[in-house]
Amino acid sequence: MNLRTISALVDKDYRLYFRNRFFAIITVLGIVAYLVIYFVMPKTVDENLEIGLYAPSLPPAFGEIEEEGLLITVTGSEDALKAGVTEGEYVAGISLTADFIEQLMAGQKPRVSVYFASDTPPEIRDSVGVIINEIAYQISGQILAIDITEEILGPDMLGQQIPPRNRMRSLIAILLIVMETLGLATLISEEVAHRTINALLVTPMTVKELFVAKGFTGISMSFIQAVLFMAIVGGLNRQPLLMLTTLLLGSGMVVGISFVIASVSKDMMAVMGTGIVSLIILMVPAFGVMFPGMVTGWVRIVPSYYLIDTIHGASNFGTGWSDNWLNLLIVLAFDVAIAVIGIMVLRRKFR
Repeated sequence: MNLRTISALVDKDYRLYFRNRFFAIITVLGIVAYLVIYFVMPKTVDENLEIGLYAPSLPPAFGEIEEEGLLITVTGSEDALKAGVTEGEYVAGISLTADFIEQLMAGQKPRVSVYFASDTPPEIRDSVGVIINEIAYQISGQILAIDITEEILGPDMLGQQIPPRNRMRSLIAILLIVMETLGLATLISEEVAHRTINALLVTPMTVKELFVAKGFTGISMSFIQAVLFMAIVGGLNRQPLLMLTTLLLGSGMVVGISFVIASVSKDMMAVMGTGIVSLIILMVPAFGVMFPGMVTGWVRIVPSYYLIDTIHGASNFGTGWSDNWLNLLIVLAFDVAIAVIGIMVLRRKFR
């Protein structure tokens, strides 16, 4: 393998990449825009309590509670209540039975279902219990026992609350990586369409050297951007070696997917269409981090899930190699498989 040939191809690819104004602007200004978005997002948790309530027979006492920072919103159904908690509209949801008041006045022990978001702090959970007991006292005039059943919607992250911008940090890192699939796929597709690759293969350059050069270009472009962003926002402060390894494996994913996209696309518009669909699919697991409980277990079939899970865990909770080795192994296996598939189908196209 001739390293001089490979370096010359990489240099050519970089020149062609930044000659495209669209990708040049996205690459240069994209990081700046993402950094601005990150730093303008809240770095603390909102202390105001907005609680959802579903009650077939609404107790009048709910309208009498007026506390600073407390807002109770009535929902039309229990499903709407759960949806509001899951989507972060309410920090908690209270569901009362139709005979709540009757049981309370009869001295019985009514059942109250309380739903919490997965990242609800323990002090808020305690506050909701106090609110329910206060309502019961106002209705009956005496302290009564209430059977409160708590349910966590989404993964339970008790004691592990993180600011919204730290959740966004993981999403942006993945976005920087997967966006390069469009750039590399466009670059390859244009060279195939203009038969530039065929002309290169007439020279002493081998097919192996060609793919190594393309792979190095794709990996370096996505890896450098992701590392730069994470370094600036503090994403490398915890488990830096694990983070760098994860970002590198994520960048390797870009190469194989770009090869596949380029092999099925005839021009830049086709690349954009196929690439946008791929980008959306790869980004879906990241929204599960931003909004816990929003997506279900099916996202585990998307390989980027294991990237975002590792980046999120390592950067925000300090999870180590023992916690993430299976994630890394799955991503590595996918990288190898998709690269082999991409090389095979792309080779058929220009030969």
